[in-house]
Amino acid sequence: EVRLMDSGGGSVQAGGSLRLSCSASGFNVDDSPMAWYRQAPGTECKLVSSIARAGSSYYVDDVKGRFTISRDNAKNTVYLQMTQLKLEDTAVYYCAAGGAIRFLLPSCSGYGMTWGQGTQATISS
Repeated sequence: EVRLMDSGGGSVQAGGSLRLSCSASGFNVDDSPMAWYRQAPGTECKLVSSIARAGSSYYVDDVKGRFTISRDNAKNTVYLQMTQLKLEDTAVYYCAAGGAIRFLLPSCSGYGMTWGQGTQATISS
């Protein structure tokens, strides 16, 4: 069974850091495009970052220079290191695998991708 398990969220002050983890089972993370999305209350599910099978990474402008996506093939885990966090980074973050990477979705589910359960990141002033 293909599964993703998100973890690492929490509450931090603005300017702080969090590292999110996405542990995969049932497939190898280097055999699939992987992505992180986020959804804040009342908003759509938005792409944050992705990493291709070949290892190239992509970041949306809002997080460029602050977030880093990485992959540990031995642990079959994808990470999102988030630094210089801002209030507007507050959201539920979801890991996703497979399918076509989309920039915006109505919700962080479906669309031919496997999704993690989400992990909450709350940034306070």
